[in-house]
Amino acid sequence: MQSVFKVGGMSCQHCVDAVEKAVAAVAGDGAVAVDLSAGTVSVSGSAGDETAVKAAVEGVGFDFLGQA
Repeated sequence: MQSVFKVGGMSCQHCVDAVEKAVAAVAGDGAVAVDLSAGTVSVSGSAGDETAVKAAVEGVGFDFLGQA
């Protein structure tokens, strides 16, 4: 299963790296992929808990916009 969430405020690779690292920390063994052009973060497996992903994204200063 894959969960995809919209993230606002990303504008460069540094932003991608920050979001990816933060979400990976709460995703456990799930894979995390950030798409800068689409403004999304995808989390595979059962690790796509929306509350945890939201906290991780907002914790590094980006806007969590919900399910994509």
